[in-house]
Amino acid sequence: MFKTLVTGAAFALALVPAAAFAAGGEAHVEDFAFSFEGPFGTYDQNQLQRGLQIYTEVCSACHGLKQVPIRTLSDEGGPGLPADQVRAYAADNFEVFDAEDDDFRPAEPTDHFPENDGVGAPDLSLMAKSRAGFHGPYGLGINQMIKGMGGAEYIASLLTGYTGETKDEAGTTFYENHAFPGGWISMAPPLSDEQVEFVDGHSNDLHHLAQDVSAFLMWTAEPKMMARKQAGFVGVLFLAVLSVLLYLTNKRLWAPHKGKKTS
Repeated sequence: MFKTLVTGAAFALALVPAAAFAAGGEAHVEDFAFSFEGPFGTYDQNQLQRGLQIYTEVCSACHGLKQVPIRTLSDEGGPGLPADQVRAYAADNFEVFDAEDDDFRPAEPTDHFPENDGVGAPDLSLMAKSRAGFHGPYGLGINQMIKGMGGAEYIASLLTGYTGETKDEAGTTFYENHAFPGGWISMAPPLSDEQVEFVDGHSNDLHHLAQDVSAFLMWTAEPKMMARKQAGFVGVLFLAVLSVLLYLTNKRLWAPHKGKKTS
C-alpha cells in the first residue's frame, strides 16, 4: 500500500491567467497516446493504479481531490482496488475531520479525498476536464474533433514542459514551461525521473510518470467515460438500424406510385 511522501510544489497548477506572466512563446501541448482515447478506448487499470500512487506520494502534498469518493477506487473501469485495499489505503494516507467527535479520524472508503487548501493549490478533481490542450483553428475546434479536448495531454505536457530556466519577479520565482500559456509558471517542477518506484517495475522516467498521473486525473474527472462511450455506441447503432428500416419502409410504400403520371 502507498505511503504519503510529503514532496511536491506548493503552488497553483496553471490557474493564473497568462497575462500575469511575462510574455513567452506559444504554449506547446504534446499529443500523448492514452489508452482511453477514441470511441472504443478504455482506461488502463494498471496505469490508473500507478497514477494513484504518484498522486498519493507527490501531488497530494499540495492538491486535493475533494470531488472524488475514495470508495470509487474499487469501481469497475477505475483503478479496481479490492475493497480491503481501499479501506487500508484510506486509513493509512488521509485524515478527515469528524464533526460528531470534533476531532480528526482516519479516512474511510465512504469519505471523499480530502481537500488541500492549506497552500492555495487548486483541487485536481476536474482539472483534466477544465483544461483543453487542442484548439482551433479560429475557434472551430477541428483539432478537438480529431484529437479530443486534450485535458490529459495538457497536464502531461505541463509536467514535462519545464526547461530549467527560472526568474524572480516581485519576490516570486517563476519557472519556464513550454506548455503553460505565457511561458512562465509559479509552480516548481513537481516530478522528476525515478521519483516514484513501482512494484511492477514499470518505467518511471519523467515522461511516463506524467502520463500515468494525467491518466488518473482524467479518470477522476470522467469516471463514467466507458459507460458513456458504450451508451453512445448503442445509440448510434440503433439510429443506423432505424434509418435503414425507415428507408426500406418508405421505398415499399411509394413503390406502387412511382412512375405514374398525374393528370
